[in-house]
Amino acid sequence: MDASKKAITQHIQNIINNEVLNMLIPEIIDCFKEFSLSRNDFFVKKGNVCSYFCFIESGILQHAVSVSGEEKTTYLALKNSFTSSLKSFLQQTPSPKNIKALSACKLWIINISDFKHLMKHNKAFYQFYYNLVEHQIFLIDDYRIDLLTLTPEERYKKLLVNEPKLLQEVPLHYLASFLGISTRHMSRIRKNIN
Repeated sequence: MDASKKAITQHIQNIINNEVLNMLIPEIIDCFKEFSLSRNDFFVKKGNVCSYFCFIESGILQHAVSVSGEEKTTYLALKNSFTSSLKSFLQQTPSPKNIKALSACKLWIINISDFKHLMKHNKAFYQFYYNLVEHQIFLIDDYRIDLLTLTPEERYKKLLVNEPKLLQEVPLHYLASFLGISTRHMSRIRKNIN
């Protein structure tokens, strides 16, 4: 196996978590192609069809929408994660959001035809995708509950505990948007906590 695909291989194995299916992983890996984005390049722009599902080997991708002319971060995809504008990718419809590189990114991408082929013919890929989506649903559920039940300070503290690398790698205004608070309020929270 190509040494440069070690990270994606290991991550897929971890998500599948079934040694019996490991022999099917090389077929999956062969469908992913290396792709790079420079800082501020778009993975997909709102209104365009998302062409790929990807693994982020390095870098950060910001998912964002525009609300009353203001950019709102809906998700931050970090190193060793998979992402896409999923509905756009799977249904081949216009993306409702932008996905942009906040830093230089090394990605491994798969197109829709290879994705669908693997879903139908590769039990390991099916299990990988099922486990990945299930995990994401849990995270989304937790995030929504946190927005309704935690104060901005509590959400920031939770981020400090659960995702400390976000605070080091992502500019303040993107984090504030992701947490649903203003940049000014975020600065005050950081000052009071630190």
